[in-house]
Amino acid sequence: MATTRDYYEVLGVERTANGDEIKRSYRRLAMKYHPDRNPGDAEAEAKFKEAAEAYEVLSDEGRRKSYDQYGHAGLRGTPGHDFRSMDPQDIFSMFDEIFGGGGRGGRRRQQGVARGYDLETQVEISLEQVLSGTTSEVDFTRLDVCETCHGDGAKPGTKRTACQTCGGHGQVAQSGLGGMFRMVTTCPTCRGQGTVITEPCETCRGQGRLPKRRRLDVKIPPGIRSGQAVAIRGEGEPPPPEQAPGGQGIRGDLHVVVRVSQHKVFERDGDNLTIRLPISFTQAALGAKVRIPTLDGEHEVVVPKATQHGRVVKVSGQGLPNLRNGRRGDLLVQLMIEIPQRLTAKQETLLREYAETEDHSVLPETQGFWNRIKDFIAGKED
Repeated sequence: MATTRDYYEVLGVERTANGDEIKRSYRRLAMKYHPDRNPGDAEAEAKFKEAAEAYEVLSDEGRRKSYDQYGHAGLRGTPGHDFRSMDPQDIFSMFDEIFGGGGRGGRRRQQGVARGYDLETQVEISLEQVLSGTTSEVDFTRLDVCETCHGDGAKPGTKRTACQTCGGHGQVAQSGLGGMFRMVTTCPTCRGQGTVITEPCETCRGQGRLPKRRRLDVKIPPGIRSGQAVAIRGEGEPPPPEQAPGGQGIRGDLHVVVRVSQHKVFERDGDNLTIRLPISFTQAALGAKVRIPTLDGEHEVVVPKATQHGRVVKVSGQGLPNLRNGRRGDLLVQLMIEIPQRLTAKQETLLREYAETEDHSVLPETQGFWNRIKDFIAGKED
């Protein structure tokens, strides 16, 4: 039976979330609630399947549009999966691509070798660090192979025994509809290993894995954008014991998601930076040279004569480097004319003298606007 909860609520995202935000949220929930990390926890498995169902709908543009417009009723008759009745392993195999491909969800085997789960953590860097690149320390917790039992889960000096439920085969068969078909599933007792632990390891209590804190220095490349991730190969978790007895197998990866903090002066627009520069009426009218801050230091900007409010002046090569080719973007300076709120007596006298010299007839550049006003008034009078 499919979930009736709001899919956005399930994934913990806003209705305006983009595809990357939906993908990251699903990946986080899938890692948190995967049955291998919550053995015997029926509630965690239900949440895992619920998250998979929500992701399948919201990651599909067409189905998401139908859901946004009609809710769950809009999905009736559309292709999909009943995740409530699916095996968690099958669900994971369907979404390998969101873990970066190559089986990073921990389900796929490469040439018969089991692969562990990926992990995700976050770091926050400044805009200045985006310009030059930086090295950030990350602190995270992962499951590691127990050093006492070397990942086997059995007490040192003891051995596992054949599982009585499956007779050591790792699978059990069930018949249905009066014996018309047979269904073979993973043994629920030994979880497919064929053996069980009679005397569990006292250190890990038979789990073969223990939580361990780890610190790493992660190199963040110049030009990285907020929400992008740096993958550290082999710093994830080892495969579960049932996939890799004795601690064998390939570790997953650590994905370090980068958040770029908001800058006090600059705003980012791709590889470009933008800044609003207040200038005076006289600087706009007469032109001026103004020194402005950049991420590299001060830079002189020429304000052309007769500058209009909102005009943008480009300073080439003073933006951020492109992540791929290193070429820097531009600094876009938006000129904002500020009208003084207080004038000295001399300033007011000078402005009044200037006003007397002005031609108060309509300026050529505004003639079209006033013509439209006249036409509008004439239409009203008619």
